[in-house]
Amino acid sequence: MILILVPNTRPDSLEYKQLLTHLNNLPGITTRVHTEVGTEQTLTELYLVGNTKALSVDDIRNLPCVDRVVRVSEEYRILGRHQNDERSTSFTYNDVVFGQETLNVFAGLCAVDTLEHVEIMMRVLQENGQVCTRMGAYKPRTSPYSFQGHGKSCLPYVFDLAGKYGIKVIAMEITHEVHLDEIRTALHQTGNATGIMLQIGTRNTQNFELLKIVGRQQDFPVLIKRGFGITLDESLNAAEYLASEGNRKVVFGLRGMKTNMGDPHRNFVDFAHVPVVKRLTRMPVCIDPSHSVGTRAASPDGILDIMHVTAQGIIAGANMVLVDFHPSPGKALVDGPQALLLKELPLFLEDIRIARDAYLKRAELVKQYQG
Repeated sequence: MILILVPNTRPDSLEYKQLLTHLNNLPGITTRVHTEVGTEQTLTELYLVGNTKALSVDDIRNLPCVDRVVRVSEEYRILGRHQNDERSTSFTYNDVVFGQETLNVFAGLCAVDTLEHVEIMMRVLQENGQVCTRMGAYKPRTSPYSFQGHGKSCLPYVFDLAGKYGIKVIAMEITHEVHLDEIRTALHQTGNATGIMLQIGTRNTQNFELLKIVGRQQDFPVLIKRGFGITLDESLNAAEYLASEGNRKVVFGLRGMKTNMGDPHRNFVDFAHVPVVKRLTRMPVCIDPSHSVGTRAASPDGILDIMHVTAQGIIAGANMVLVDFHPSPGKALVDGPQALLLKELPLFLEDIRIARDAYLKRAELVKQYQG
């Protein structure tokens, strides 16, 4: 059961203390407190954990400070959609809104290689009106002999350049808790020039200790990718690990399933699950066409496979696109063959706009028929 308190409820108020006293006396029930501090108001949610079936929603709603009560199902208790659940499906980070009704494009380098390439990439993004990018500093690889990323040594110039070119959010994978400290330090040294969305990669989707650590921090939102060899349910529960530790600013990423049934693509494209995730949870949904397709192959109409599957995800309602671009793919140290060219960025963005317009028209059409 979730209790949404009246906005701006003060934890030192008499009513709040009376509420907690009552809840703490409920047998077999423990209470978790989650607070979101916004620019205009502070929102507090109380999670009652235990056997809450015997509790009356009306009785709980009449307790001091309580605004709304949501009775949750067993699965995805925090991030899931529940009956009469009017909690928000969006969050704002560094002035960028992420939600189930928005769309953000994160085009950039799968792995940072040179300062020159980072600056070229960010300049082109600014010229095309983009404020988000992807920049990989830590790169887990299948082979121990492959390039593993520059790590913390590249963070200062990446963050400085982001500030120079107006990049507000950088999606960046981490694989160890020490990376959190390295990112915080570099951000502080550069005057918090940008913001970071932490990525949990497909290899770490079930690294539960890492999920708990990342979930406990609330400085950065998190993009968690679907595990490439596990079920959707298992991956959604991995996202729930993040939320259960305190971080509700979570985006769920679809990046293809590891199976030869997807050949000749790198992975079997799973973007049909975009509306499924939005139906089951309140998370915004990201698609990663680059790692799903893995090549620059084009169909007879001249459209790249990466652009085709991107459009498929967008027209199904995707809220975020994570895609590889590179100033010189032949020189890229990671995933060069799948990277799009900088001259293709305007085409890619316009194609997304067309697909997004089609999605919005489809959604409006349904409303008209239902009305």
